[in-house]
Amino acid sequence: MLSSEIAFDGRVWDIRRDTFRLDGHEITREYMDHTGAVAVLAMDERERVLLIKQYRHAVRTRDWELPAGLLDIAGESPLLAAQRELAEEADLVAEHWSLLSEFMTSPGGSNEVIRTYLARGVSAAPGVFARTEEEAGIELRWVPLDDAVDAVLSRDLQNSILAIAVLSAQAARSRSWETLGAADAPWPRHPIERARR
Repeated sequence: MLSSEIAFDGRVWDIRRDTFRLDGHEITREYMDHTGAVAVLAMDERERVLLIKQYRHAVRTRDWELPAGLLDIAGESPLLAAQRELAEEADLVAEHWSLLSEFMTSPGGSNEVIRTYLARGVSAAPGVFARTEEEAGIELRWVPLDDAVDAVLSRDLQNSILAIAVLSAQAARSRSWETLGAADAPWPRHPIERARR
């Protein structure tokens, strides 16, 4: 790395400008510098998954998605962040947590990485969270996993995090859930972890 600076200081995330050498060439690139995020595919005993509908201004629509949130609390593990988001957005807790998937959302323009968890043994949280702004109008719906897969494949559900999690869950189920990872597994490919090395 030759240089790195914040080109735009945003309210939620920044735009970073890096200059680096690659294959003998000096290159400058700007990208969204993201904290990373977690999402939760909550599944009940009938293999229904929880979807939430929430307003997303960038696409000007109320989008079906999963409970999710930024890794923006210093020192909070991804698992604790996922548990917090499930409680805050759906008023639920879960007894069993597994790592479902990890992916980069748009590696050509963002360093955002997302870890999704499968949460089972769900029940009501001890309290109800007050929601504001976009979260104030959240709608919850339990949908059979197979119906959610069909909706992704028919392009009715287009949220990328939801699509990857639903298809990952279907694939994991077809392999007797043997592809699931430990919920507290290290995350060495997260950009923040890579930068610390």
